[in-house]
Amino acid sequence: MPGRDQPNLPDLGARRNVRERIADALRAALVAGEMRPGVVYSAPALAERFGVSATPVREAMLDLAKEGLVTAVRNKGFRVTALSERDLDEITEVRALIEVPTVGRVASAVPAEVPVAAVRALRPLADAIVAAAERRDILAYIEADQAFHLELLALAGNSHLIGVVRDLRHRSRLYGVPSLAERGELVPSAAEHLELLDHIAAGDAAAAEALMRHHLRHVRGIWAARLP
Repeated sequence: MPGRDQPNLPDLGARRNVRERIADALRAALVAGEMRPGVVYSAPALAERFGVSATPVREAMLDLAKEGLVTAVRNKGFRVTALSERDLDEITEVRALIEVPTVGRVASAVPAEVPVAAVRALRPLADAIVAAAERRDILAYIEADQAFHLELLALAGNSHLIGVVRDLRHRSRLYGVPSLAERGELVPSAAEHLELLDHIAAGDAAAAEALMRHHLRHVRGIWAARLP
């Protein structure tokens, strides 16, 4: 069982760019609260957990430092940046301002500008979110959830919007998710992704916006509860 300075981390899998894959894995661990604010993590220790050399881990952590997610501690490692309740409020507010109208716009564009097939192509990602929730795999849930939402928003055709939302998601913290998963309460929320796709495929912008707004309330409510 990982200790305080040894967070639970996802498997890297077979990927070509190890540095990028490590950075993605660390971001997921940060969002899930597996890597705690104020704790200093060393690259060699994390490298041992991943089964790789320290170099790509150190490079990945430097990437996270540029994003403001961690800060370098001389001769020790990297300290996770703390977020306040106000930070989380503001992050969720900005996400709602962007994501709610965007999913509505995508739904309104079906089928004239956005093919129904393009919406249905996201179903495997939605299924992956549900499967991760059912087996209580928090890190897989967060990774699949991010992939789903970014690909859904990409249907709006604005790459700058995707970059902003990706950054906001990386800065979010979902400390309440592990306890929800343990109680089996994450599955209904996971199923909302399938419902969202149904609304969008049907061209129902109002229903898509309402569900997206409801989903984001979870992010700032019970999901992000109990700051450490």
